[in-house]
Amino acid sequence: MNTADRTGEGVVRLEGRAKVTGAARYAVEHPLDGCLHAWPVPAGIARGRITAIDTERALAEPGTVAVLSHENAPRLGEPEDPELFVLQSPRVAYRGQYVALAVAETPQAARAAAAAVRLEYAAEPHDVTLTGGHPGLYAPETVNGGYPTDRERGDFDMAFAASEFRLDTRYRIPPLHNHPMEPHASTAVWEGPRLRVYDSAQGAHAVQSELAALFGLEPERITVVSEHVGGGFGSKGTPRPQVVLACLAARETGRPVKLAVPRHQMAQIVGHRAATEQRVRIGADGAGQISALAHEVVTYSSTVREFTEQAATPSRTMYASPHSRTTHRVTRLDVPTPSWMRAPGECPGMFALESAMDELAVTTGIDPVEIRLRNDTAKEPDSGHPFSSRRLADCLREGARRFGWEGRDPRPGTRAEGRLLIGTGVAASGYPVYVAPARATARAEAAGGYRIEVDATDIGTGARTVLAQIAAEALAAPLDRIRIGIGNSDLPKGPVAGGSMGTASWGWAVHKACRALLRTLAEHSGPLPEEGLSAHADTSDDVAARSDAYARRAFGAQFAEVQVDMDTGETRLRRLLGVFAAGRVLNARTARSQFIGGMTMGVSMALTEHSTMDAEFGDFAERDLAMYHVAVNADVPDVQAYWLDEEDQELNPMGSKGIGEIGIVGTAAAVTSAVHHATGVRVRELPVLPESLLPGLAEWRRPAVV
Repeated sequence: MNTADRTGEGVVRLEGRAKVTGAARYAVEHPLDGCLHAWPVPAGIARGRITAIDTERALAEPGTVAVLSHENAPRLGEPEDPELFVLQSPRVAYRGQYVALAVAETPQAARAAAAAVRLEYAAEPHDVTLTGGHPGLYAPETVNGGYPTDRERGDFDMAFAASEFRLDTRYRIPPLHNHPMEPHASTAVWEGPRLRVYDSAQGAHAVQSELAALFGLEPERITVVSEHVGGGFGSKGTPRPQVVLACLAARETGRPVKLAVPRHQMAQIVGHRAATEQRVRIGADGAGQISALAHEVVTYSSTVREFTEQAATPSRTMYASPHSRTTHRVTRLDVPTPSWMRAPGECPGMFALESAMDELAVTTGIDPVEIRLRNDTAKEPDSGHPFSSRRLADCLREGARRFGWEGRDPRPGTRAEGRLLIGTGVAASGYPVYVAPARATARAEAAGGYRIEVDATDIGTGARTVLAQIAAEALAAPLDRIRIGIGNSDLPKGPVAGGSMGTASWGWAVHKACRALLRTLAEHSGPLPEEGLSAHADTSDDVAARSDAYARRAFGAQFAEVQVDMDTGETRLRRLLGVFAAGRVLNARTARSQFIGGMTMGVSMALTEHSTMDAEFGDFAERDLAMYHVAVNADVPDVQAYWLDEEDQELNPMGSKGIGEIGIVGTAAAVTSAVHHATGVRVRELPVLPESLLPGLAEWRRPAVV
């Protein structure tokens, strides 16, 4: 076998040429005869009800075919997610909620028709503002991921009061929005009693299941295709309203319909990371050993559905702490429903925890790397289970070596280049190892080669390539003899691409199917039948049988260097370096891409991304990429990712952990800690803005020497 075919090698993406030549078809790029185009109409109030709809002008627009609303749209069944119950009621739960849909011959005509729809409302008072003392705060039954809302070990109050060093701080993160390159988009076509949907989704089977409930169909009568997806970050992990609208319009008109969510509507409609206010209290002794740790989170959800970001959960697992308290409180506001965004829980939670660890290091006079090493633990604090593998200390030491941390002067403002103040910071990162049951089929074809099928989704991560590598290794076959079928609900069922569990879940099923096929081939004599020989695998029992005696997590460490202009407060990243321990890396090329992508998103979170809720109108002010600023190439001039070899027999047959999300975890804290080291100003509310720094920069702004 060619060495470049093996798992671990940097194999180029199998679909790379198709993507750069335009041969790869995304959700609204499939050519269909007679296809119509749809444009949604968002609600113009934050709470209330629609009292009248006037579609006369819209229907008179050239090319308009139909305008759907709650008055004439086909009735839907009850979905699991009430966000999908579109055009069924005059009630408005938040500004931007879809209340009508224009369908026309061209996208331009549909947009014009949507603009011509006139709606009247009976508006009601709304509440869109999160405060730490909001009267509607309550403890949900569980938080995202099914984690307990509150956990307490020992006696935190007693231990904290008795600690030599006490830290009590609050950290705030604004709402953050998903903006994948390909917007949420769908094409729907009814083929007699069957429904075919091309959807930009992170899981075709998840979309199939919801559509079956909504339209009263057997799942087998619905085919969802998500073969190529242009990013998602979690926002496409659950079906979104546009796929339901496309199906409704296609049923109503009897023609295929395409719908791509306009960029300026995405902030309201595709899910976002909810704002959080986090209080972290740490008690430690003179050696920096943590004796008490509390992490208390306040956040919000919508009135449509409860979603609670599990931001306090990282504090249950990262560091030894004999006395601990972690809580979540949520209130229901008249806002769009929050949802998954890269590393939900860990990302905002670790910003608070790792920022507090840096503050503890400054307070105790202990190096920030060293204080983390002193609080390392071989057992997960909350469960008491040993980690199946934990190389956090090695990541910190190797990162410090590569970054040139040794000899760092801990005093803020000790490095300057002209009018620029230079600082460095570090943060640790961690992310759970998830795996879900999956099915796969492996077939040896009579004409030669192998066909592997699993409903996996490649959202730009390289999943298609890595799964082919897993199959090639399991079959001891060259990679060019492997053909992969993914992204289709007609294929064996796999979980969504989320929670950094895709490769572990789909890959386990692929590995098992390929091993079973080898046994089938060994028992077969003579030429293969025309249809080939197949083997099927289902990992449900394997996943259920995994030992619960271990805590399974990936770990890492990020190091950042920034420059801050002492006159303007402008902050720029100079370099960023991450070292990770994530099991066995299956493809060096795609792994590095994932780590770098996550870290870049973390820089964006730290320095540029910010969303503002207009309290009067109940609307997010930053609604496109001209106003909602994400990091671009100039913002990340030097970003490097490395990883450590890690053997872990308690994971899956490949020995892999997820890598899609751990890169973002910790990065923002590393950047803000570097800002503090440069300026002496502690930023506890993201992003780092000049107005946050300028008051504290006064002592540095001395007249320039002429």
